[in-house]
Amino acid sequence: MKPWKIIARATNPGGDDLVLWQRDAEFVVRVGNTELMSSRRHGSEEAMATAALSALARDDARVLIGGLGFGYTLRAALDRLGPRGHILVAEISNDIIEWNRRFLGGLGGQPMDDIRATVECTDVRWVLARASRASSRGRYDAVLVDVDNGPRPLVTKTNRLLWQPDGIAATSRAMKPGSVLVVWSTGSDPSFVARLRAGGFAVEVKPVRAEAGRGARHTLFVARRGVPRQDPIPSGCQSSKSHPRSVMRR
Repeated sequence: MKPWKIIARATNPGGDDLVLWQRDAEFVVRVGNTELMSSRRHGSEEAMATAALSALARDDARVLIGGLGFGYTLRAALDRLGPRGHILVAEISNDIIEWNRRFLGGLGGQPMDDIRATVECTDVRWVLARASRASSRGRYDAVLVDVDNGPRPLVTKTNRLLWQPDGIAATSRAMKPGSVLVVWSTGSDPSFVARLRAGGFAVEVKPVRAEAGRGARHTLFVARRGVPRQDPIPSGCQSSKSHPRSVMRR
């Protein structure tokens, strides 16, 4: 077996060195001695797409993915997306995007070339904040977030803002009633589950394997946004036109 070799280096928005390693057909990204992603272990990334999109009945669904990684989640989501659907991927690192174009696209069958996908170099928090504003509220049928280490960030500490109450509220406003949020994590987090439920989500915690049926255990938080309850109209009053009521990554 060939030894590992470095094929690219970059600095992430938090100031840490990202290093892309290759050995034969295998790739990994590390920060120091910490492995952030691997082409050999991506079962949980694909499970995210299954959890989020398997129940979507419409062929024009709008999906947001936070974090491009090696493109496996995008590939799996595209495989389950209807012909008129669209996926926006928010990836904060332009280097990760370029590595996918130069080295990694073949791992997932070049998912960035699909006309139903758009990849933006931006923080998913800003995308959610933008979509939560009144003019575009309730935009997404599904939101998948795989950034950093999950609700407890390892690389970029500001990612914790995405999963504080204000960030959860912005995420909820960006989603359609009944839509699904899936958050990837290295492990369970009861306090995060409590915050999601307080924010109006019904939550299921799903343990998944990093590889097909084996490997490390990861966690998916599968949260469904509730349908807002309509307050009864007092007797004798006429209903007026409804008005819209009234973020991440590494």
